[in-house]
Amino acid sequence: MKFFSLFFSALCLLLSSVLYAEPAKKVLIIVSNMENMGDPEKHDARNNLWEVAPPYHVFVSHGFDVDFVSPQGGKVPFMMDPLGISSYTIKYENFLGKANSSLKPEDVNPDDYWGVYIGGGYGPVFDVASNKEIQSIIARIYESGGVVGTGGHGAAGIANVKLASGQFLVKGKKVAGFPNSTEKSKKWAKQGTLLPFLIESQFNKNGAFAQNKETLKNKHDVVIDQRVVTTMFLPSAGPC
Repeated sequence: MKFFSLFFSALCLLLSSVLYAEPAKKVLIIVSNMENMGDPEKHDARNNLWEVAPPYHVFVSHGFDVDFVSPQGGKVPFMMDPLGISSYTIKYENFLGKANSSLKPEDVNPDDYWGVYIGGGYGPVFDVASNKEIQSIIARIYESGGVVGTGGHGAAGIANVKLASGQFLVKGKKVAGFPNSTEKSKKWAKQGTLLPFLIESQFNKNGAFAQNKETLKNKHDVVIDQRVVTTMFLPSAGPC
């Protein structure tokens, strides 16, 4: 719990330090439309509820208005059934209202947002990471002085983002995402063989200094570099 709180405290602190002319404080949460990985066994690729609902709660609690966007828009799937979970966020903070009506990328004005966050579940590796419109939104928010945050597999969503200069967003930055060593040891995506790329490898390929279990003292450490806030794992936050 303390690592989760540290991650979002850092993210909210950075967001609050950004000065904008517009009075509205808005954060964009990027989610996936994927149900499965497209393989015969249909390995699960839905969004991880515990990497989306708790951050939503933290942002709302800090006074931010939150929008959801997904590659296709509309209702997005979660690994766990939100209706079967006792959660303040889900019951009273309109979480499902947002998650069931995510915006399409073309309906998003990046200039409206102070920051952007991408949670985990395998979905973002498949559809968010390759979506040019979403990549452009992330780049615009960052280049306008906004904050970019990711947790777990959500890091795939920033791995290939390019700035206006043509340089990768992650180039020259310390960043963390779901590490190769863990991916290759798990059956969730057949040791990573079902994925379009491994996040740690893609970070390094695009010029980042990808952090892993060998470089970080604790696997839940928060990595902050030039308004990019990332973690390898985002532990369950419990009630939200």
